Amino acid sequence: MARILIFCGICFLLAGLLWPWLRQIPLGRLPGDIVIEKENFRLFLPVTSSILISLVLSLLFYLFRK
Repeated sequence: MARILIFCGICFLLAGLLWPWLRQIPLGRLPGDIVIEKENFRLFLPVTSSILISLVLSLLFYLFRK
């Protein structure tokens, strides 16, 4: 459990340090991401971004498992 928490902490630290560059990645603005905007309402469904993140994480976990 301690290793997992340390790994998550390092990942969050790296994401925080790399945030200026990570913001420029168009995740959340890909074709297939659904945005419904009304007068006082906004619904955002990042379908394509979620699929892409899932594929990348699955590939990383597969590679680290071997």
